[in-house]
Amino acid sequence: MTAHRIQKATMAAIGQSDMKVFPLCLGGSVFGWTVDQDTSFAVLDAYLEAGGNFIDTADSYSQWAPGNNGGESETVIGRWLATRKVRDQVVIATKVGRKEGLSGLGRKVIRQAVEDSLRRLRTDRIDLYYTHADDPDTPLEETLTALDALVSAGKVRHLAASNTTAARLREALTLSDKAGLARFVAVQPPYNLADREPFEGELLPLCIEERLSCVPYFGLAQGFLTGKHRDAASAAGSVRGAAARQYTGRPQAHALLDALDRVAAGRSVTPGAVALAWLAAQPSVAAPIASSRTTGQLAELLPGATLRLSADELRELDVVSRAFPPDHPDRTAPTGDTTKP
Repeated sequence: MTAHRIQKATMAAIGQSDMKVFPLCLGGSVFGWTVDQDTSFAVLDAYLEAGGNFIDTADSYSQWAPGNNGGESETVIGRWLATRKVRDQVVIATKVGRKEGLSGLGRKVIRQAVEDSLRRLRTDRIDLYYTHADDPDTPLEETLTALDALVSAGKVRHLAASNTTAARLREALTLSDKAGLARFVAVQPPYNLADREPFEGELLPLCIEERLSCVPYFGLAQGFLTGKHRDAASAAGSVRGAAARQYTGRPQAHALLDALDRVAAGRSVTPGAVALAWLAAQPSVAAPIASSRTTGQLAELLPGATLRLSADELRELDVVSRAFPPDHPDRTAPTGDTTKP
C-alpha cells in the first residue's frame, strides 16, 4: 500500500521566520513513554534519513505515564542529538507551561523551564518555543516580556502558541507589536479531517491575516484517520485505539474512512498519509505533527509529506469531512492522551 515514490519534499516556511521545515513534523510525545530509547533513536534516524528536520516535544511529556515526571521525551531527543551530532540539521520545538510543579506562564516559571529544557535537550538554543496553553492568571505582558528576553539572550530563536484562542492570540500579537517584543510566528491547535473546528472558524482567518503558520497536532485524529481503528472492537487494546473510540461512534465515521480508502488506493499509499496530505494542503498549514512508535509506522506516514492531492481528491475529502459531526456525546479519551498536546 506504500508504493508511492517519496520525492524530495519542498520545505515549508514557518510564518515570517527564517526557519524552513520538512512538511511533516515528527511528534516526540511517545519517546520515553510507549517507545523505549533504542526504538526512539531508530525512528529519529529514519525520519532524518528521509529528509525530515522538524521535531516537536514538550517539557511535560510524558508526565502522565506511571513513574514518569515529565521531561522524558526531551531527554531522549537530547541524547539522540548528542550521539548523532545532528543538532544543526534539525529544528527543535518544545513547550512551556504544563509541567507539573512548573506550570503556568509566569516569568519565574519560564526562566526555569527553558533552562531545564535546554539541559535535557543538550543544546544551547530552542528553535521554536511554544506556550503550551493560555495562562489567564498571569498578565500577558509578563509572559511576552519573559519570552522576549529568551529570544534576546539567544536561548530561543522564535516563539509560538499552542492551545490558544483567536482572541488571546490577537491580544498577544497586538501587545508584542506595541511594545516591540518578539511576536509569535506559529500556532499549534488540534486540527484534522474529523475536527475542523474551531481552527477553521476562529484561528485560520487570523493566521492568514498575520501570516502565521499552523503546525497542527492530532493530525490523524488520535489514530482514527489511519483506518486501523474502525469500530469499538478494533479500537480496543491500545492507547491510540482507546482514544480513537471518540470518533468511531460518530455518524458518518465509516463514510469518512471509505473516502480516505478510495484516495489511498488510487495513490498506493495509506489512509494516514492521505489524511496528512489533505492537512498539509490547507491554508496556513506548514507541517502537520504525527508520531510513530516504529520505523514501520513512520514509513506509512512519510508519503504524506510529498503527496499532492488533486483538486477532485481534495474536494471529495472536503465534502465528506464537512458531513462528519464535530462532536459526539460518547466522546472519551484517556487522561494522558487529552493532556499530552
